[in-house]
Amino acid sequence: MIRRSIRPHTALALGVLSVLLLLAAYTALAIRQYHRNPDDTTIPRWNQLQKGFVSAIEVNKRSGDRWLVADALASGQRLFLGLGCGILAAFGLGLLMGCSPCAEAALNPPLSLLAKVPPTAALAVFFVLVGTGNNMYVAMIAFGILPTLAMTVYLAVKEFPDELLFKAYTLGASNTEVVWNIIVRQVLPRFIDAVRLSIGPAMVYLIAAEMVVGDVGFGYRIRLQSKLLNMSVVYPYLALLAGFGFGMDYLLTRARRRLCPWYQAAS
Repeated sequence: MIRRSIRPHTALALGVLSVLLLLAAYTALAIRQYHRNPDDTTIPRWNQLQKGFVSAIEVNKRSGDRWLVADALASGQRLFLGLGCGILAAFGLGLLMGCSPCAEAALNPPLSLLAKVPPTAALAVFFVLVGTGNNMYVAMIAFGILPTLAMTVYLAVKEFPDELLFKAYTLGASNTEVVWNIIVRQVLPRFIDAVRLSIGPAMVYLIAAEMVVGDVGFGYRIRLQSKLLNMSVVYPYLALLAGFGFGMDYLLTRARRRLCPWYQAAS
C-alpha cells in the first residue's frame, strides 16, 4: 500500500543499513584505486583519512594554528549571521506581503525576480557593494535564502482560511492579535520546514564565496587542499559539513515538534 507506515525499528534499521552500504561502497572504491595506483590519493583509504583528520586538528607548524578550529569558527560565524539575517528579514517580508495587499503588490514582483538570480553568479556585485570581508558572506547568504523563504511565508498566509479570520474578528480580536496569535502560529511550522531546506543552499553559497576570496574557512581549506591533491583532508571536511547540516536539520525538526505540536500531530 502506498505511504503505508512502518515500525520505527524498521525505519532505523533501514537507515543504518543504507549508511553501511555507502561506507562499504567507498571502501571498495578506495581499495580498488589503491591496487590500480598505490600513489593515487584521490580516493584515500581509511588510514589515510585518519592521518588527514589528525593533521587538520593538530597545530600546524607553518601557520601556528589548528586548521579545523580556525576554519570552523570563521565559517560558523559567517553562516549563522547570514542565516539569522535572511530568516528574520524573510519572515517579516513574507508576513507583511500576506497580510497587506499594498505590500503584496509592491514586493511580490521584485522578490519573485530576485529568487531567480543565483547568488554565486552575483559574486562580483557583492564585492562592489559590501567588499570582501565578512559582510560579503553574510549578505550573500541572506540574499540567497531570503526570496524563497519570504515567498514561502507569503503563500502560507495566503492559504490561511478566511473563515478563521472572520471568527477571530467576530470574537473581538484586533489586527495585531489575529496576526501574532493566529496567523503566525499557523505559518510557523511551514516556515521552519523551509528553513531546514535552506541550510544546504546557504552552505553552498558560503563555500563558493570562501573558495573565491576566503583566506580562512571550510571553502578556502577545501580549495587549497584540493589543489595539492590532499584529499585525505578534503573528505573529512566534507563529512563534517554533511554532519553539521544533518545536525541542524535534526535540531530544527525537534524545535518544530516542540513549538508546533498541533502540526506534528496532523502530519
